Amino acid sequence: MADFYSVLGVERGASDDDIKQAYRKLAMKHHPDRNGGSKEAEEAFKLVTEAYDVLKDPQKRAAYDRYGEAGLRGAGGGGGGGFHHVDLSEALNIFMRDFGFGDIFGGGQRPQTGPSAGADVKVEVKLTLAEVATGVDKVVKLKLLDPCDKCGGAGAEPGTKPTRCVTCGGQGEVRRAQRSFFGNFVSVAPCPTCGGEGTMIERPCKSCRGEGRQRGEHEIPLKIPAGVASGQYMHLRGVGNSGVRGGPRGDVLVLFEVKDDERFEREGEDLYTEVLVTYPQVVLGADIEVPGVLGPLSLRVPPGTQSGQVFVLRGRGLPRVNASGTGDLQVRVQVWTPKEMSGEEEQLIKRLQDVQAQPPQGREKGFWEKMREVLGA
Repeated sequence: MADFYSVLGVERGASDDDIKQAYRKLAMKHHPDRNGGSKEAEEAFKLVTEAYDVLKDPQKRAAYDRYGEAGLRGAGGGGGGGFHHVDLSEALNIFMRDFGFGDIFGGGQRPQTGPSAGADVKVEVKLTLAEVATGVDKVVKLKLLDPCDKCGGAGAEPGTKPTRCVTCGGQGEVRRAQRSFFGNFVSVAPCPTCGGEGTMIERPCKSCRGEGRQRGEHEIPLKIPAGVASGQYMHLRGVGNSGVRGGPRGDVLVLFEVKDDERFEREGEDLYTEVLVTYPQVVLGADIEVPGVLGPLSLRVPPGTQSGQVFVLRGRGLPRVNASGTGDLQVRVQVWTPKEMSGEEEQLIKRLQDVQAQPPQGREKGFWEKMREVLGA
């Protein structure tokens, strides 16, 4: 068994925030949707999620610290029984519950009562950086299972009704008592006759063959907030496939995929870009045009600017998702060196070479050097 602390790369005394941050970083790295469905990435994603799910819970963590996995299974008096290795579906649910949009877009767990809910549907929506900057309304088209028009979702021919299962008495489950050295044990399992539904259909609907569902086309409107990033989810409750024979609808999971924009590198809400400038522009100063997400921006390059210098345009990055504030746009200027020159340009460059002073032997102290001096390091 892997050491859950090593899996997340944290110390045993790590705080809840440290554990959460470590998990988020690793989960985003190994998420199957960001790795082309790689099996290795899927296994890594399940492992880090399992480690996080244990260490974020005080009781599970205490049992694990004292007894290891045996403590999670209820051995050694550690409590925390019922532990099992998570599958991909559980791992995705844990990820979306704690880091997706479940709470923001109507979160909370759907009660598991009555007929089984329909299967969830996952759909990917591609966004441009401009759409991320402003937020956007979109419509996705899906083919979903709807209640049958003929039987209304009951699964029985019109004029007939499902009857109570005689095996389980309508309970949907059967109980078996077993006697052992330690006493009597009762096991509960879905009824083998009715499949756990509690009812039997003697005359199935001819249109849906007793399933109570038929496929239909749907257009689902989406209101996507500004600032979302690749790998984040929007969880739409109760708009997915209908359940069998009157079961509630499942959910629709909307996965965002932001298209790469070759002009920018993104880190959270901040954007980074690079522009080329001429030698006269950095020496004499100039007003230049730099790329912005929603259109060109103006930047004043002061005289004496060094190649590689970074200028920060406050509030010109991306909005914070479902929060106030906007990131920054950081612009790095690089001096452009032409590969070919006209005769006149070459003469001027040679003349400049003759009259220009030599560069200093040392260089100006950088930001970190100045910080070390201030801190006395």
